[in-house]
Amino acid sequence: MTIPTIVVLEGDETGQELLEEALRVLSPAVTGVQVAFQRFDLSLKNRRATRNEVVHEAAAAMKVSGLGMKAATITPEVAGDVGSPNAIVRNAIDGTVIIRTGRRIPGVRPVGGVFAPITVVRMAVDDAYGATEWREGAAWTSGLPHREDQPPHLPCVAEVAFRTAQRTGGKVFGGPKYTVSPIYEGMLKEEMDAAAKRYSEVRYEPQLIDATYALLLTAGEKPLVIPALNRDGDCLSDLVMQMFGSIAGAESLLLALDEDFKPRVVMAEAPHGTAPNLFGKNVANPLAMILAGGALLNYIDTRQAHLAARAIVESCLESVYDDVRTADLGGHAHTDEFTAEVIKRVQTKLAVWPTMS
Repeated sequence: MTIPTIVVLEGDETGQELLEEALRVLSPAVTGVQVAFQRFDLSLKNRRATRNEVVHEAAAAMKVSGLGMKAATITPEVAGDVGSPNAIVRNAIDGTVIIRTGRRIPGVRPVGGVFAPITVVRMAVDDAYGATEWREGAAWTSGLPHREDQPPHLPCVAEVAFRTAQRTGGKVFGGPKYTVSPIYEGMLKEEMDAAAKRYSEVRYEPQLIDATYALLLTAGEKPLVIPALNRDGDCLSDLVMQMFGSIAGAESLLLALDEDFKPRVVMAEAPHGTAPNLFGKNVANPLAMILAGGALLNYIDTRQAHLAARAIVESCLESVYDDVRTADLGGHAHTDEFTAEVIKRVQTKLAVWPTMS
């Protein structure tokens, strides 16, 4: 049997520190899941030294293994520098969809009475971020795709959104501003409507993007899945994370899909950045990075991997509930102390569960 390989994309500052904590949890000695780790140094220093060649090498390795885990990295703001490795990776593996789920963190008060999970299924490339802009007088114009050039990512966003809602019992909610942009944004709405017919058992409530933002504050107790364009989804993801009290409480998954919308490559990461003011102090919160590792195990098709994935999520949230939490969540635990608590609980669950019918 071939041992799955997780391609590890190392990063900068606290991004790298938290990655190492997550890898402690993913150790086969902890999870019982036999995996190999193939590391690539994506620190800013090495990206500059290799002129981003290391980023391309890491992406190529992920296309082979199908699994990747990335630390937060520094993106230089100076034009002509190495830029963001995220864009290179997404293009190289043909990543089409990003999934982020906001969820309640025990003991952390959410905003607006939000209780049930909210998942944002976001188009990963193109849209406003990839548009050509030019100026005519005082107006800016974006060269967004025309209907005959429909981005292939739009069907992926709709399909993944409905499959996610089907799996979680959630409702597909929200959508683009198709009334103002019936040609471009209307294409996503058409894909959502078509998917709704294929998944007639899934609850479907389309909304304009501005109404989506407003109604999220009264989302209540039913899980939501929101399909979104790239820039809309970028903004929505950050909002949803903070609605649950912290951006540290969720993982982010980049998916590259085959023609049947099944994942060919999955890269997990934390949605937060490198937090340079916390670097080297052993106080940063590893929760999101550990959750990312747990989410990745769900894409290894073995019973032990799925059990370990569940054990990691439960252990993380139980640790926070029992007041083993870092300072950003109102606790006093150091980074490595939180990880050690999660490891202990994961090992306990995986030892106890087989004794139960």
